[in-house]
Amino acid sequence: MAKTGVLIETENGQVKETSLGTMAAAVGHEIYALVNLGDSQGDIKEKLTEYGADKIVNFSVAPLSSPDFIAEILVAAVKKFGFDNLIGTASAAGKDIFARIAAIIDEPLISDCIEVDIAQKILKKSHFSGKTMATLKVKGNVFLCTIRPNSIEPVTKSGAGEILDFSTDVSDPELMKIVEVKKVSEGKLDLTEAPIIVTGGRAIKAAENYSMLEACAEKLGAAVGASRAAVDAGYAPHSMQVGQTGKTVSPKLYIACGVSGAVQHFAGMKTSKVIVAINEDKDAPIFSKCDYGIVGDIFDVVPVLTEKL
Repeated sequence: MAKTGVLIETENGQVKETSLGTMAAAVGHEIYALVNLGDSQGDIKEKLTEYGADKIVNFSVAPLSSPDFIAEILVAAVKKFGFDNLIGTASAAGKDIFARIAAIIDEPLISDCIEVDIAQKILKKSHFSGKTMATLKVKGNVFLCTIRPNSIEPVTKSGAGEILDFSTDVSDPELMKIVEVKKVSEGKLDLTEAPIIVTGGRAIKAAENYSMLEACAEKLGAAVGASRAAVDAGYAPHSMQVGQTGKTVSPKLYIACGVSGAVQHFAGMKTSKVIVAINEDKDAPIFSKCDYGIVGDIFDVVPVLTEKL
């Protein structure tokens, strides 16, 4: 049975839901979950075991360790345990670390995949801003890929959950130094990892009107996004922008409020599982791309939706 290492990301002592989806791609293999257990060993072990981890490889790193150092540790783990495959989430951290791993071991890396067949080393990902889907077959000694958050549903499959403490004598190459990490406001979900997103377009009319979307998002456990038109108008910061020049997302549910549906915006959210559009223009392009559409003023529809939720 092939050995597959999965880099697990945690937050506040809990395994991220997106990492559980990444683990699902390795079902049928001997799964080695690579994680910094910290002080939450019991909770993390239980969750990883529930989702199929046969071995839980605990490696300890300081909070502000560089991605170069983490990459060196993971390369040492690949050699120590003889992994055939190493996969992770295509988060900001995951893409950063895996690019460095690929450079160190000189193996091909496919990033931000939406479908993966590890056994056949075949992957699918979007190209040219989502205009085409590419199916790629990779050749290499170690199969490396990162998977777009929420593109694969987590699957419960009880594993052995044996904890292996891993230490190595590799040192930090000190190519860079992390001085500070600034996170989004407490309680707010990262757009790229959120399972549900409520996005406002130009029709939101003013920055203060995003409070209406935030109230709806709170009921859904969702993140709030913005179209480029809304960002360019000064209604929202660029960090909220979804689209070709913003963030690429793949939530289970995407609610577009007053978003026209320009191709540049669609490129950033086309892999959403279900798309709901609310727009008073019945001819808006978004209605040709959504699963469900509501023709109406967002200032009439969204408050009712929030009330019903």
